Amino acid sequence: MASTNDENAKAQMRKGILEYCILSILSREDSYAPKIISYLKQTDMIVVEGTLYPLLTRLKNAGYLTYRWEESPQGPPRKFYMLTASGRDYLRMLDEAWDELVAQIAAIRHGAAGDKQEK
Repeated sequence: MASTNDENAKAQMRKGILEYCILSILSREDSYAPKIISYLKQTDMIVVEGTLYPLLTRLKNAGYLTYRWEESPQGPPRKFYMLTASGRDYLRMLDEAWDELVAQIAAIRHGAAGDKQEK
């Protein structure tokens, strides 16, 4: 069973990459908040509405997202979020940063970083 510290560490790591995950989801298709939450939950990136909505607003205010309203077959209209051109550029930058970070962590975890040190 995971300790509270383990769960807190995992939650902090997920929180740090949630913006990247949201942009990645929206790069594949326009979507609305409950569907984004559902997808994140299916992949064990647990998130609640109280976390998602401020992130979507921040991304929209930064110019990375825009939205449109669509009628829903069930209930009120839905706000569909989509990436802007700036959002796609930002996501490309995040993809590059992620690949670089993963390589750096792999080098550290597997000892390859020591090979680059001066002798």
